[in-house]
Amino acid sequence: MKGLFCRAEEGEAEPKFIIQETTLPEFLGSHQVRVQVKACGLSPVDLKLLRDVGIQTDLVPVGREVAGVVLQVGPKVTFFQPKDEVVVRRPEKLSAACAAATLRDGVRAYTALHTHAGIAAGHTLLVLDGSSNFGLMCIQLASYCGLKVLATSNSAEEQAFLEQLRPAVGVQEPLVARVIPVYNGSSDLLSAVLEETGGLGVDAVIDSGVCLFIEEKQLEEKLLPHKHDIISMLSAGGTWVTSHQDLQLDPPDCRLLFLKSASVSFLNPEVWMTSSAQQGRYLHILKDVIEKMSTGVLRPQPQEAMPLYEAVVVMETIQRQLRKTAVIQL
Repeated sequence: MKGLFCRAEEGEAEPKFIIQETTLPEFLGSHQVRVQVKACGLSPVDLKLLRDVGIQTDLVPVGREVAGVVLQVGPKVTFFQPKDEVVVRRPEKLSAACAAATLRDGVRAYTALHTHAGIAAGHTLLVLDGSSNFGLMCIQLASYCGLKVLATSNSAEEQAFLEQLRPAVGVQEPLVARVIPVYNGSSDLLSAVLEETGGLGVDAVIDSGVCLFIEEKQLEEKLLPHKHDIISMLSAGGTWVTSHQDLQLDPPDCRLLFLKSASVSFLNPEVWMTSSAQQGRYLHILKDVIEKMSTGVLRPQPQEAMPLYEAVVVMETIQRQLRKTAVIQL
């Protein structure tokens, strides 16, 4: 059987990806399940995180967002049976490619909104980089839960895409109340957010990166918002959900957070796998995400499934462009 692996050696600036033959054990353990993978989602590999949690290996398997069919189960497995379509358990009308493409970012969005931001109907949410697959999942889930959603766009094409977003079922109102362009100096994000909220700010901000220093802001091509601007956008008691693992806050930033009684929450979707005590909640999230995919609440951006022999080139591109994802069809 062939698999895609990441080789990370000390001193190398970038990891290398290879397709290599691997051998599976002939016999399953009591609680193990063997799955024939039909589709696999690819996303960037965080090698620093793997080292931090003590995973030291020459070859790291790539692609854990899989969908397929159960081939064999261990003697103590009761939840699954051979021939089951699975991610957790996949509805027949949901394709394997769609499930694999949506799973990771769907779980991230669910975690950001429900676990960290504590959303409720009537809240106002700002999603930065709304046209990314993660941003799209956040927009769809938040709109479904009754939130007013604002989002930023990084190009005219993204602006048009976000403005025409509609739910798959129900009232055909725009999913995004206002799309704020941030490309080519199109608008001042802070002013636009305060204008849209009557000066009150938003209940939650979900970022896709942040600019830490003014010097970076002047050179930043992606037009990431400055950290102080994000804090200034928060309402009283608001939450900033960030994926920036090296975030640094200065005393004035902390003072402003204190005055607003606001908070910063770090989004690390891998945390669900670090504690067995969280596995019940994690399974609940997975099942809910799959259910919302099958009913059309969560819909990924259409993308062509790629064959396995192109996986190395695709993965190298994904590792460089961190907002990009892909699906491998097997």
